[in-house]
Amino acid sequence: MKTTIYSPESSLRDLASIPRKIINDIKMARTLAWQLALRDVRAQYRQTMLGFVWVLLPALANTAIWLFIQSTGIVTVQATELPYAAYVFAGTILWSVLSDAVNAPIEQTNAAKPMLAKINFPHEAIILSGIYQIGFNATIKVFVLLVAVVMLGVVPGWSVLFFPLVLMSLIMAGTTVGLLLAPIGMLYTDISKGLPLVMQFFMYLTPVVFTVPAEGLARQVFLLNPATPLITVARDVLTGYPPEMLSAFFAVNLGVLLAIVVMWVIYRAAMPILIERMSA
Repeated sequence: MKTTIYSPESSLRDLASIPRKIINDIKMARTLAWQLALRDVRAQYRQTMLGFVWVLLPALANTAIWLFIQSTGIVTVQATELPYAAYVFAGTILWSVLSDAVNAPIEQTNAAKPMLAKINFPHEAIILSGIYQIGFNATIKVFVLLVAVVMLGVVPGWSVLFFPLVLMSLIMAGTTVGLLLAPIGMLYTDISKGLPLVMQFFMYLTPVVFTVPAEGLARQVFLLNPATPLITVARDVLTGYPPEMLSAFFAVNLGVLLAIVVMWVIYRAAMPILIERMSA
């Protein structure tokens, strides 16, 4: 039987040991995280008439709106290699996966506040549960997206075999940002209230419904946005087009791998302090 020793010393005094503890707790938390994810998915759709349709409805609505705007000439949209409907729908689906990944750590941590204050369990289970739920919803979205792009005349190539890896990079990038915001979001609800507005703003600085501008300040802003290569490469891989911005994609993912370690250590170190404050 495993023996756990509790001491009054702060975990911040031994930061070097935190990564090892995180890995051990992730291993222990997998089963609990899976059970939490199943519970939350069932609760999310239990009292809805449309069920899993709600996973797709925001993307469908956004696509319909932009197709209407483009067709009426209210906004002039630069020509795309893909049919515009496929371009927007793919971009919106991919952005929703990234956005869900950013929101998940904050939502899961806030929802688990009562449990965190009363029960001692690996906090990594909360984050893993959110990743499991994102993966479940993303599977539904991508399946429908594949059907939709084929119906629109786009035939995915062999590169679609790499799409799960590209999708995972989106989830990991969003989770990294979410891990940074989660401790702050536990103290201030402004984070969870304002984040949807921020994500909506950044969506228009990413090639989701627009292509990367050909020149000017807007082009520089798009290219500096780290989400741009993630969305662009994911769309290209899914639809069989030669991936653009591949070098930038790998650079962003390298940064994400380094950042997620740092963010997870910060999250791990901050949680005991936040739980003590909530329990006071």
